[in-house]
Amino acid sequence: MNIKRMAPNERMSAAVTFANLVFLAGQVPDDRGEDAAGQTRQVLAKIDRLLTEADSDRSRILSAQIWLKDIDADFAAMNAVWSEWLPDGCAPARATVEARLASPNVLVEIIVIAAST
Repeated sequence: MNIKRMAPNERMSAAVTFANLVFLAGQVPDDRGEDAAGQTRQVLAKIDRLLTEADSDRSRILSAQIWLKDIDADFAAMNAVWSEWLPDGCAPARATVEARLASPNVLVEIIVIAAST
């Protein structure tokens, strides 16, 4: 079985596929001036693009890890966008935690593992 690395650089790959699994790196927003809902929409759009490139989609997500800069302030907004984005009946195993993220203006970072088609 081959390992495929998508958009690699010297530190990481945006995604790695192996067998029928797709592992995404943590995705962060490009426009960091938006609120938590806007940043979540950006991150989910990036996840959609990477999953499509890896022959998968959001209905095949197995696991998600979500990091929020301020869980008290941003959990409800992030969760509303997440729930709207996720197809019915396709909820993955998921954890959401508060963390100091790599950049002070990043409010949300999401990593997923999915099955490919």
